[in-house]
Amino acid sequence: MTRNTIYPGRAFLSPPLFVLLTAAAILAACATPEERLAPPQSTSVYRLGDIEKYAAEDPPRAIHLIEVYRALYGGESRHAPEFSPQAARRLEELETLAVENMKAAQIKALEEKRWDDAASLARSLTALNIAVESTGMEPEIILEEARSALAAGNNLQAFLAAVRSHELKPLSPAEILPFLEQAARQNQRRAAAFFLRAADQAAPGAERAAIPRELRDYAEGRDPVSDMIKGVATVLVDRGLRAQRGRAYLDRVLGSAFFVDPSGLLITNYHVISSEVDPGYEGYSRMYIRMGDSSSPRVRAKVVGWDKAMDLALIRADIKPGYVFPVIDRVSPKPGDAIYAIGSPGGLEKTVTQGIVSALGRRFLQLGDVIQIDAAVNHGNSGGPVVDREGRLVGIVFAGIEQYQGLNFAVPAERLAMALPAMLKGGKVERPWLGLSLAETGAAPRAEILYVAPFTPAWEQRIPEGRVILTINGEKAAAPQGALIPALQDRLFPSRPGELVALELSDPGTERTEKRILITTPRPELPLAEAAAKDSKERMAAPLFGMILAPAAGGGFSPAYFIKRVIRGSIADEAGLSEQDPVSIRAFRVEKESGIAMMDISVKKRRMGYLETSMRLPASLDSPDTL
Repeated sequence: MTRNTIYPGRAFLSPPLFVLLTAAAILAACATPEERLAPPQSTSVYRLGDIEKYAAEDPPRAIHLIEVYRALYGGESRHAPEFSPQAARRLEELETLAVENMKAAQIKALEEKRWDDAASLARSLTALNIAVESTGMEPEIILEEARSALAAGNNLQAFLAAVRSHELKPLSPAEILPFLEQAARQNQRRAAAFFLRAADQAAPGAERAAIPRELRDYAEGRDPVSDMIKGVATVLVDRGLRAQRGRAYLDRVLGSAFFVDPSGLLITNYHVISSEVDPGYEGYSRMYIRMGDSSSPRVRAKVVGWDKAMDLALIRADIKPGYVFPVIDRVSPKPGDAIYAIGSPGGLEKTVTQGIVSALGRRFLQLGDVIQIDAAVNHGNSGGPVVDREGRLVGIVFAGIEQYQGLNFAVPAERLAMALPAMLKGGKVERPWLGLSLAETGAAPRAEILYVAPFTPAWEQRIPEGRVILTINGEKAAAPQGALIPALQDRLFPSRPGELVALELSDPGTERTEKRILITTPRPELPLAEAAAKDSKERMAAPLFGMILAPAAGGGFSPAYFIKRVIRGSIADEAGLSEQDPVSIRAFRVEKESGIAMMDISVKKRRMGYLETSMRLPASLDSPDTL
């Protein structure tokens, strides 16, 4: 018989009473006298048994379940029978066992050169504040991964790992030199420029002289835009014929891509190639790239990996590129900086347009933010590179946001570099998920937990809504206004599902703080769509529309709710709703295919003398404020 013992609060079906009585009679007949006299076991015993099993098989999940147990039976509920002194001691024993098994698993992963697994376990142990010098620290593990990839000729993976290791703990000139030399051998000037700067920053004057003059001269040079054009391709996705008004039309998707490795790897947008990998797409789809004009041959291409949340995809074609774009030598631009966009607008290959960075921090993707640019880009530019005057990668063009016709945007190059290691592994990229919807509140920006989605790690641990995140894995939650939530997402971004994350939370009412250790799970494609399928419509008003509802007194034809709070800058705020407005929900529906949720309400606005108004609130399910 399967018991529902791991996730508290989930409903399960009970068999009919006569089946239970029959089973009990059979078990009683078969049991020994000692077993018949034994008292029944509580559900807490079953949960401790599950934790013991996971401590051996999946130690991070065991740690999470220990936290779940403490959240259920600890704190103010420590008087509960389930949290007896014996149970408390058993939890400590199981926690120690899980930690020791994590350390052993990390050592084994290092011995087998499974660098990702070793680094993941190092991050989980660090989240527990466990010293990992003896088993392997994350920067050293990633550096070993970089050296191993370099020896195997996987240059892109090697360069990305070396940069990540350097960001965590600066490398010495001797450690950097092999990567600098390989970048020069591969004719990747901008990669060489990055490693040269890193070596110079880390080296005293005497050590700088150890870098050969010819290497330094090469890395300090500049690639003309005419060379960069050779590294940009046109992407064509043939989707057969489309019927419209009784006529058949060619169905084609046009985009751009640019090479990031001499082996034929290119970057483009996910929305350009989605029909190649989307399981919901039914129909014909073939992808090609073209290096010249319309008379040039089409070369079959295939998708290697994709990150839908970032609108990025990695594709491969059997072509030796004339130029490879720098993924590691990237720039964090400022408004007003001059930039160039390269691509195939309308199929016009090798088009270069010039402009400036118009703004930063636009929130149009689930994770992070994007750059607004004023360089002219059109249909077909999507997936093409944006570079600065030095030839450093600024971003990847994506165009076609319906409500912002005439405005153009780019995914920052920094986030491409963060996303690439996972895409290189192949297939759909899974990002970590805790189950939180956040809001920036207060004069000094702070990340408030606005909503906790059902059956997620945060929900399992009963994290209260209204708490403020102070730190993630010991790093302070701080960023300028409008950039705090993307900064928190970036802290979580390098981790993968199944890792442990440490959150320090504050209760604004009491200023008390607490620390929680949670396991991450795979992020749903549309987190709020999944939450809406499991939660009530009145609770979904908070993460979708920015209004927190509370039950209203009375009944009959009286409004069912009143607005307890409106989040500044939310849809409810823009609609003119305010606190204490009486509200009735007339309809609520989620259109997952279009990515939209709509709530029809009747509201008596205080600001309008309680005049009753009917209105429809639309919201995107692709919320950028989730963690």
